[in-house]
Amino acid sequence: MEIKLDELLELRKTLHRNAELSGKEEKTSALIEEYLRKYQPDEFVEGIGGYGLAAIYDGESDGPTLLIRCDLDALPIPESIELGHASQSDGVSHKCGHDGHMTIVSGLAQGLHANRPAQGRVVLLYQPGEEVGKGAQWVLDDDKFSRITPDYVFALHNLPGFPVGQVVYREGVFASASKGLIVELMGETSHAAEPQKGKSPTMAVAQLINGFSAISQFHSALHEAAQVTVIHARVGERAFGTSPGYGNVMATLRSHSDEVMERISAKCEDMVKGLCNSWNLETKIQWDEIFPSTVNDDEMVRLIVEIADDLGLDKFEQPIPFPWSEDFGNFTDRYKGALFGLGAGENQPALHHPTYDFPDDLILTGVQLFEMIIKRLLSK
Repeated sequence: MEIKLDELLELRKTLHRNAELSGKEEKTSALIEEYLRKYQPDEFVEGIGGYGLAAIYDGESDGPTLLIRCDLDALPIPESIELGHASQSDGVSHKCGHDGHMTIVSGLAQGLHANRPAQGRVVLLYQPGEEVGKGAQWVLDDDKFSRITPDYVFALHNLPGFPVGQVVYREGVFASASKGLIVELMGETSHAAEPQKGKSPTMAVAQLINGFSAISQFHSALHEAAQVTVIHARVGERAFGTSPGYGNVMATLRSHSDEVMERISAKCEDMVKGLCNSWNLETKIQWDEIFPSTVNDDEMVRLIVEIADDLGLDKFEQPIPFPWSEDFGNFTDRYKGALFGLGAGENQPALHHPTYDFPDDLILTGVQLFEMIIKRLLSK
């Protein structure tokens, strides 16, 4: 069946205009469902993991379930370029290309409506909350996910910096683990003329900034990629007469493996507790936006490479894991599958850049790749 590309281009623009933040993708989900209804899935699973949506297409006979996932959410980045399809959501826009990912997966509905798989089921999953690292787990923890339970899972991400349409693949770890650390330090205020009568967190904050920045050097080996980046720090208030009684430090931890992540996380916590004991402070430690590393199944990666060759697509084997994170790792941790990249152009603005806009040239290529994955895995 020939893909109705004009229809998909209009869908992409509509989704871009209606960008919504993580966990608030109500209208986005409704727009997708409205589009899919004309292609008559056998079943909708609505409200999965929040505003998530799954459309299920049954095959001609029993067989494995293949899940193809895309992401619903946008970013808190204002639209800063002139577009005919500019975001109408104040301060929110699709600067990571999730509008394009949704469009590619929606394009599969056209073919599935006309030609059901020979066996098994195809699940088109529109996942909420990817940008905050929580949506995949929201979906997996939802009782409604028991109606899906896949055998295979696949997803793609557009990649600026690579030639348009190039298939970027890697066996093993594709994208890094990351997590956010929030440390609060509670002491006691005093007059600025008598700091000895209070408990200031100033020195602890300063030492944590230095200490966190050195964690990876002293607690990971040369071959173990790890990084701790301090992204925010604060102590006290703008009150020249007051010695501070409160401070906080926030950092982002990254590593290629979950094992290294556990180690550097523990070292960060130990450092906080030790400094608080030294300076007689109370502390509260929180972890947020936790992304596991995304580990691809080698066999599924080889399948993607074979399909890229069959379609005559350029391809590139990524030599090391990407430093950014993707919560699709929650799926590949449980099910056989892979995340792969699709080049978005060597001169395309980077992901999350205010001038980024998803390149529509990727839509047809993305649809064709997923259609071939369906054909290969669900043929008799």
